[in-house]
Amino acid sequence: MTVIYPSPIFGPVHSRRLGVSLGINLLPADGKVCTFDCIYCECGFNADHRPKQPLPTREEVRAALEARLQDMQANGPAPDVLTFAGNGEPTAHPHFPEIMEDTLALRDKYFPKAKVSVLSNSTFIHRPAVFDALNKVDNNILKLDTVDEAYIRVLDRPTGHYSVREVIEGMKAFKGNCIVQTMFLKGSRNGESVDNTSDRYVLPWLEAVKEIAPRQVMIYTIDRETPEHDLQKATHEELDRIAALVREAGITVSVSY
Repeated sequence: MTVIYPSPIFGPVHSRRLGVSLGINLLPADGKVCTFDCIYCECGFNADHRPKQPLPTREEVRAALEARLQDMQANGPAPDVLTFAGNGEPTAHPHFPEIMEDTLALRDKYFPKAKVSVLSNSTFIHRPAVFDALNKVDNNILKLDTVDEAYIRVLDRPTGHYSVREVIEGMKAFKGNCIVQTMFLKGSRNGESVDNTSDRYVLPWLEAVKEIAPRQVMIYTIDRETPEHDLQKATHEELDRIAALVREAGITVSVSY
């Protein structure tokens, strides 16, 4: 008998950036798989959350998603978006491209007005199948917290090979069919500042954004408790200042405080 893990579908929840979102987690309930070990991730550090169960299969994800969509069709609420994010990196799932095919088909069947969004840390966009799958979704949301690689290793803490230049080139390959998301925050880690709201970080990041030429930029700050307790929100004024610079460059930007 096939076991449907409860973890693939979580929600619906109200997202600061996406409206009524049906979250879809491609990882087992007991842990996460991610190529970043971000100090601001409310899910906690990877080392503390190694999964013990296998990843849900393509078939399990499809069955769980269809069951939830049928329930929402009967009982509401109608989702604005089906969001792949949650506890880890969705594109790390070995069957991510096939799961995207299934999701788009189920969306078209049950809620054709809903968007499909994928929030990714951009570390697998060099894989042709992942790239092609992300090109098909409505909202291909790619992380770029800064272009300062030393800062990335403090804030995002990549667990494997990571090159800012390679990520930027990968984003450029979408030819505008992507959304850049960036986390701005303040505070410190181990006594070292992690403030990326100053021009030292913002202006080089903005030049990279211009080079990528996405259809939208999402900027935001921490919203929930983090594993590092000395982190602080970026202020409304700081986020608004950065957003104004993006708008001056002719790029659509949204801000979540």
